[in-house]
Amino acid sequence: MDEFRSEGGKKAAKVAIAANCCLTVLNIAVGIISGSYGLISEGAHTLSDVATSVIAYFGFVMGQKPADKEHPIGHGRAEAISGLVIVIFLAIVAYEIITGAFDKIFHPNLITIPDTFAAIMAVVGIFVNLKISDYIIKIGKEINSPAIVADGKHQKTDIFSSVAVLVGVVVSNMGFPILDPIVGLIIGLLIIKTAYEIAKENIDNIMGKVPSPELIKRVENIANASANTNTAHNIRIDYFGSYATVTLHIELDGNMTLDESHKIAHKVENDILENIPIIKSALVHTCPIGLDYDHQQEIDK
Repeated sequence: MDEFRSEGGKKAAKVAIAANCCLTVLNIAVGIISGSYGLISEGAHTLSDVATSVIAYFGFVMGQKPADKEHPIGHGRAEAISGLVIVIFLAIVAYEIITGAFDKIFHPNLITIPDTFAAIMAVVGIFVNLKISDYIIKIGKEINSPAIVADGKHQKTDIFSSVAVLVGVVVSNMGFPILDPIVGLIIGLLIIKTAYEIAKENIDNIMGKVPSPELIKRVENIANASANTNTAHNIRIDYFGSYATVTLHIELDGNMTLDESHKIAHKVENDILENIPIIKSALVHTCPIGLDYDHQQEIDK
């Protein structure tokens, strides 16, 4: 699985960087030639895609490092942290695009009417970004990489940007040139929206947001089947980027020997690890059946 993730991450990064380098050059060149600020803004956005793809890849590689003495649970959260670095880059790009758009909106004499080359480039951008973003997100989900998925979602905003550029070019040539910088403004706002979504997702990951009820139920079912009981409870899952750890309690006969309960606890742990690949560490605590106490508080001694 680790080799599969590594190859998948490298493939996604290479495809994203190569595609975005080509789009950056084409968008900016055609934008300058055609006089489209919207397309130049899209070129700047695409240039940021190159930087964020590199950041996402380095976060992915760092997250693959094995556990060590200082990081006993591994380095998985490096991927979520790289997602937050991507957010910073997006915010900078959005600021530059929005301020440039406002400058043209308040100074109409700076506006030029884009020609048909800008429209053709926008159509090319829509097609390329659709294919590339879907491909990157698909790989990110297959290898369970928050950094790669975040990069794919960032890439997908370029589709809406290219659509906005296309509309702006058409309407500008119909006698409303002010729409071109307005399109640039819309692109900037779309980037801010994407930054917010990526930030929320990765902060939730780092802060240990409660996972899906389906995953908790799956852990519960495996634990109950393994221990031959129906008492698994207090299940807590903590995400570390591409993987997770779990702790839980199971109730066993209080007359069991320590050796017997120890063997059952280890069986539950091993079965969880074998059946749920995302979970890399499991810890099971055994309780005598009928023992009643609040797991959220300290036990009275």
